[in-house]
Amino acid sequence: MEITIELLDDQGQLKSGAISPDHDRTPYKVSGEDLATFGTKAMTWAAGDKIRVTIPQPNQYLWVQLDETLAPSLIYVTGTTWEYQIPFAENLLASEVDTAFRSKSHYLMVRLAEPFEVNRYQNLAFNAHDQYHDTGAFPHASANVETRGESVFFAKNSIDGKLANQAHGEYPFQSWGINQQTDAALTVDFGRPVAVDRIKLLLRGDYPHDSHWTQVALAFSNGLVKHFDTTDALGFQTFQFPTIETSWVTLQDLQKAGDASPFPALKQIEVYGWNLPGVK
Repeated sequence: MEITIELLDDQGQLKSGAISPDHDRTPYKVSGEDLATFGTKAMTWAAGDKIRVTIPQPNQYLWVQLDETLAPSLIYVTGTTWEYQIPFAENLLASEVDTAFRSKSHYLMVRLAEPFEVNRYQNLAFNAHDQYHDTGAFPHASANVETRGESVFFAKNSIDGKLANQAHGEYPFQSWGINQQTDAALTVDFGRPVAVDRIKLLLRGDYPHDSHWTQVALAFSNGLVKHFDTTDALGFQTFQFPTIETSWVTLQDLQKAGDASPFPALKQIEVYGWNLPGVK
């Protein structure tokens, strides 16, 4: 399968330059069979730039790494193009490490996932490349509330793999913040049916600034709802259940502890299971 990576400016035009001092100026576009990589020693990103990945068939599992500060992620792409917006908008900076996309040397990689990587038991919720809007790359996290619309409280922070939870606010303490909303709910959409049997929750634990939840519920696309008792533990809280087939999970019915703080928050959600055979 041919994979193409293109680097685009804020007008959607192909960027170009010399990837090394001993190379001529060329368009920043590369293609490869099952693997595409792009490297450069001298390029700077600008606000509005984006990366476009193109594949010939939809519904593919890809391994992606679009910046050295992002962990490689196994994503499911439902279309034939996927665009990643460089996070240089002013309202996005606080949730990113200050070196993200800011070097002059860059390495990008997109490859077709191997069957064993797709079929193994794994955390199906992890995606360090998730974006605020649904871009057709899954898993994708969204919520009905994010504190003050600030990126340090976006839903996508809950699936980015960053686990530091003893403070709040800017990176590395970004979290999902609920703005004290009693009906707050967070959904992780897998973009296809999967089978899951375990959830792990890491609450933000900046106590006494933070509060915590004493009970939460997990709803599944097949209509099932399961309730779990939670504590103020700083580590992961794990809950297992019989295997359920679902295309999304929603964390809801969040019951706050009766302490003085109004600020419970979620640092990370992990959902373990399997991709279903034959899903395309």
